[in-house]
Amino acid sequence: MDDEFESLRASAQEARRVRDLSAVGELLAAHDPPEIVRLLEQEPHAADRAVMYRLLGRESAMEVFELLDTGMRAELIEGLRDEDVALIFEQIDPDDRAQLVDELPAGVAKRLMQGLSPAEREVTLSLLGYPRRSIGRYMSPEFVRLRPRLTVGDALTHIRHRGADAETIYLLPVTDDARRVEVVVGLRELVMARADETVADLMVEARTVRVTDDAESAARRIVEAQLLAAPVVDGEDRIVGIVTIDDASRILEEADDEDAARQGAAEPLRRPYLTTPVLGIVRSRVVWLLVLAVSALLTVQVLGVFEATLEEVVTLALFIPLLTGTAGNTGAQAATTVTRALALGEVRARDVLAVAWREVRAGFVLGALLGLLGFALASLVFDVAFGAVIGLTLVAVCTLAATVGGAMPMLARAVRADPAVFSTPFISTFCDATSLIIYFVIATRILGL
Repeated sequence: MDDEFESLRASAQEARRVRDLSAVGELLAAHDPPEIVRLLEQEPHAADRAVMYRLLGRESAMEVFELLDTGMRAELIEGLRDEDVALIFEQIDPDDRAQLVDELPAGVAKRLMQGLSPAEREVTLSLLGYPRRSIGRYMSPEFVRLRPRLTVGDALTHIRHRGADAETIYLLPVTDDARRVEVVVGLRELVMARADETVADLMVEARTVRVTDDAESAARRIVEAQLLAAPVVDGEDRIVGIVTIDDASRILEEADDEDAARQGAAEPLRRPYLTTPVLGIVRSRVVWLLVLAVSALLTVQVLGVFEATLEEVVTLALFIPLLTGTAGNTGAQAATTVTRALALGEVRARDVLAVAWREVRAGFVLGALLGLLGFALASLVFDVAFGAVIGLTLVAVCTLAATVGGAMPMLARAVRADPAVFSTPFISTFCDATSLIIYFVIATRILGL
């Protein structure tokens, strides 16, 4: 498969090089949308991506556009002709349109919104009215709802008439006259039932999400419950949209990518790596590097305070990388574990004391194991007193690092910040400084410095 794709890529590059656009169009027409998306994602030049996209047929172009990342969609919009952009913007799903508006420059977004038909503009504005990180921004307002008194035959007829524009028809909300969701019914149950049965005979309990719920939390509930779709309701339980399991999986994938990037002290890239400009990569990293560089000055200050101690016992300097590295890794392990537990709903912000107490014990046990090893090795190479310094320091720094690493994501959630931001980068820097303080204090006491 990779050889076939590389052949497609090479052929497309050669055709573009000799400016044979008809050959490029023929190549693209012979391949499926996922392969075209992959080709666009590996094309580093925005202008060439726009040219290739314009060579696609109308139906293929829409399928490809729907498969692209939101960042690439926004860039592509800016590189297309106005008439192409207007057509795409009108035809994509309202939830995709709302997310795209967030990525576009304000002037471009305003012009595109003004070009929409009144009906599409109204439905898009309704989605944009919800908080940016809420599930309301990701739901589709296009759905089919049923009434419990309908017969199966009438329900199927209604689905045929209204289902063409719906996000999904595999799970159908059943509402009362005030649009309040009571239950749901599956398409499979309708198809397999007798025509004279009623929807009420086939209904099951509805699993809904609130329109203002955090998107990641709501998506995780949908995926964990393995729901094909979930109705989205307002504060009075009236249905306003629907979220499919595909949408929920995409939300979780984006959230995981964001957490992974921030745990590595960077902002997530909003488009594939090869299509991201170098300055975009720099912007995603530079802020956190500056923050960490400034915070690392704490470590330098600590070393300055204990400079005389280091001059008196130079051997102490040999173990600094071991101790700071162990502390940082211990804190990062605890933070990663607790951050994931928060994401899965296994712990909540009010459980901070319970989490801290568990991490105190886990850190102490880890520190004791490492401390015994450090004590034995340092005693053999140097002396028992120096071994005691290393052993006790490892116990102390592991206990502190695990406790802080477990508590910081909880505190971040309590103040409505991203737990991933408060995890690895800041914890590593904090542990570097505190582990040095602990190390030199213990050394001063035991060695009599």
